[in-house]
Amino acid sequence: MAKHRLRILVFLQSLSKMTLDEFHQSLTATEPPPGLTHALAGLWWDGKGDWKRAHEAAQQDEGIEGSWVHAYLHRKEGDQSNAAYWYRRAGKPVCRKPLDGEWLSIVEGLLG
Repeated sequence: MAKHRLRILVFLQSLSKMTLDEFHQSLTATEPPPGLTHALAGLWWDGKGDWKRAHEAAQQDEGIEGSWVHAYLHRKEGDQSNAAYWYRRAGKPVCRKPLDGEWLSIVEGLLG
């Protein structure tokens, strides 16, 4: 039993060690890699050009990470007041950099 738990723990740790390059490479797939957080899945769908699915994924995370992605998505949509609300919920300042730079910053931040 302990051996099984150890394998699960090692597997889960390997998922959290995805690099930015691996994340970018995964965008060629049709579905997000298993084990992504809802927030990262939202950015993955956004990277694929699917705002609706990105928004649905971000909404599933009611915490700071999901709020940060949610803010970015509403900023991208052009809904600045809604974006400002989500930046506040995430404890982040409203971003002023280009959208692709913000996307990259959030992915890097969430991958750790």
